[in-house]
Amino acid sequence: PGSTPLSTMSQWQVTLRAGAELDARRVNQYTLYLRAACPGEEEVEERLFVRVTAGQVLRCDAPFASPGGDVVRVPADLAPWTPLYAVLRKPLGRLTVSGSCPEVPQPPRFRLRNQDTPLRLTRQGLVLAPVSGFDPSKDTQTFRLEIEVMDHHGHNCSGTVRVEVLPSLRPRVTFLESQRDVVVPEGIGPLEVVTQVHATGDSVHYAILAPTAPTLFTIDELTGEIRSTRRLEVAHTHLLVQAYNALHPADHATTTLNITVQGTDRRAPSCVPALFVSQVPETVSPGSTLVTLRCTGPASTEGCLHYALEGSPTSRSRFRMEGPQLQVNTTLDYDSEAVAALGFQFTATIVVTTGGQPPRSTRVPMLVTVTPINEFTPACPTGAAFTVMETAAFGSVVGRVAGTDRDYPPHSLEYSLEGGTGPAQPFSIDTHTGEIRVVGPLDSQQHRSYRLTVRLTDTRNDLDPAKRRSCLCEVAVRLQERAVPDQAPECTPEVQELRITAASGGRQLVTRLACQGSPNGATLAYAIVGGNEDGRFRLEGSSLFYLPDDVAEPRTFVLLVEVWGSPGAPRRSTVVALVVHVTPRSTPVPPSTTAWHTMLPKEPLVVTQIEAAWHPPAWFVAVLTVSGTLLLAALGCMARSLLCR
Repeated sequence: PGSTPLSTMSQWQVTLRAGAELDARRVNQYTLYLRAACPGEEEVEERLFVRVTAGQVLRCDAPFASPGGDVVRVPADLAPWTPLYAVLRKPLGRLTVSGSCPEVPQPPRFRLRNQDTPLRLTRQGLVLAPVSGFDPSKDTQTFRLEIEVMDHHGHNCSGTVRVEVLPSLRPRVTFLESQRDVVVPEGIGPLEVVTQVHATGDSVHYAILAPTAPTLFTIDELTGEIRSTRRLEVAHTHLLVQAYNALHPADHATTTLNITVQGTDRRAPSCVPALFVSQVPETVSPGSTLVTLRCTGPASTEGCLHYALEGSPTSRSRFRMEGPQLQVNTTLDYDSEAVAALGFQFTATIVVTTGGQPPRSTRVPMLVTVTPINEFTPACPTGAAFTVMETAAFGSVVGRVAGTDRDYPPHSLEYSLEGGTGPAQPFSIDTHTGEIRVVGPLDSQQHRSYRLTVRLTDTRNDLDPAKRRSCLCEVAVRLQERAVPDQAPECTPEVQELRITAASGGRQLVTRLACQGSPNGATLAYAIVGGNEDGRFRLEGSSLFYLPDDVAEPRTFVLLVEVWGSPGAPRRSTVVALVVHVTPRSTPVPPSTTAWHTMLPKEPLVVTQIEAAWHPPAWFVAVLTVSGTLLLAALGCMARSLLCR
């Protein structure tokens, strides 16, 4: 039904329409309806099934058949006979009609037009790698193949393939040394390891190429260890060793071993001196040579002696070996705690080794003692000033002079007073500690302060006692006066009787009190404490004034004046009694109005002032406080209960 690619002809012959193409992947079967009728007979109808299957259709791929051809890129480390390219990648199709015998497919033929290539082309159209593989040592290689394809019907197609061989990405087999000298002593037994070769690469194996039949040595194929085959004697031989990649034998490298079997001398080197002991000053400069060893070895090792220093890291850092010379590497500072912890001694061992096989060595012990050098001058303390009471007892400590010295050992100073001890310098100083003590009377009235000169001298800082260093330090000692206790002022006289005539007008001077206070010069204070009830007298400093008024008759006033000095507590005071007779101006008086002083013939007037003070004990204060607190709490509770009601 519908249009089909087939056309019907007489005699039941079915042919393929011109220009039609069969594709088994799209349509794999056609159904044809055929009708036939003879004149005068009925029409007959039959069906014809046409099945399309994949058959031999010659078709070359587009890249292969293009003018530029197809390109294949492969690495150089491919194994031999590895397939590189397939000319025909699609199977040939065929047409089969139901009810007929299938057509037997015939494979196409492939022919290589250019023969100048190591690549191989099989009958199946596969391009293979060369028989020996590609050479990995070369850079990018290019091979061009022109291939012709023809089927049994005579149809053909042709194209080109370009095979680019890229350098291998895997590491190549390589020896680090193309030649090496090996010296072994005689007497090595069979199958002992003499040396070992090593090559870099993948799947490395080893083999001896020359001599082809080695008689003295053999090599381990995997490890590269070369062993002796018998007991070795003095001899010299060459070995050509090859390392190769077991998967790619074309990747290989060679090295040459020059093996010398030499006789051995079992004597160790002999050195002079065999023991080195020395003392060096701490100021020795780096690079100085302390000793040069004279060592001799076997005749075969002359000039092949090696010198090395063994010992603690501290000793090895301070010294070094320059050939047979022992030299100072860094400063040997005596004035350090690190060197003092070692006892100022460095110990090490000089190892002298021969260059033969087996190596022989000799050890030379060394002991270096560092001696001190007095490098620094003692230093005075800053601000050396002390204060001492002028009443200090004999032997009292005034202070300590703390000098310093950067030389070791610390505190190795001696102290002395310049000028010695005497009345002008009543002090002494301890030779070792620097303590200054009082050894004489002190009087602040004669000397308010002393200037002492102290000499600091270092000791034990140098092996030579004559190389001592010293310095002078100024020390100030100030005297502090003794405290004078407060005393009551002294007034002269303590009782006075005075007569004055009252004058009209302003105030009138009665007398001036003559009182002397404490030696510290404190100002005195004056106050009238009795007899001035009507306020007719006034004190201004030590002066007593009378304030006149209308006095009709003579009167006598007994005034008590208190005089005190320091305002501190308790206050020490003196009371002066003044008996003042005041006479009115109209009353006759003796011609002289001059005040006169006399002592009353009566009994002495004794004035006593008592200051009452009460100082309760601590327990009483505590009990009173607790009782008051309880009372307040009780009152509060009572008030609260009343309010609640």
